[in-house]
Amino acid sequence: MNTDERKIQAVRPDREVMTTQRLPYFIGISGQTVGAQSLSMHIVVIPPGARAAPHRHIGYETGIYVLEGRVCTRWGERLENELVSEAGDFLFVPPGVPHEAINLSDTMPARAVVARNDPAEQDKVEPYVVGALASNQTT
Repeated sequence: MNTDERKIQAVRPDREVMTTQRLPYFIGISGQTVGAQSLSMHIVVIPPGARAAPHRHIGYETGIYVLEGRVCTRWGERLENELVSEAGDFLFVPPGVPHEAINLSDTMPARAVVARNDPAEQDKVEPYVVGALASNQTT
């Protein structure tokens, strides 16, 4: 990239986008918004009592920082493992690991910052059928 094209940019998401995971995202940094080449960063909101559709991310890592709420993340081949996180916790999701996130509150939304080492990560989100060996096992 030419140095004349490089600049610091601010992004203020003004609308939600429904994702493959069936959760609303507020898109921040991505290839599409600022021309990022290897990073995306968003806000995810899990409505009260809601959950993400089981899925996995092909070829990139995900870092999550919980801003508010309590979330149970189920993960593994049969989503047999679980981890509860709350405001102030960081989570790391390796590439290819099947998982889903569940808001443990029936009255309050959960919010988190999601960062990935891919600028167009929604193109590589794959729905996951629990317990099924998916045809693409590539991480």
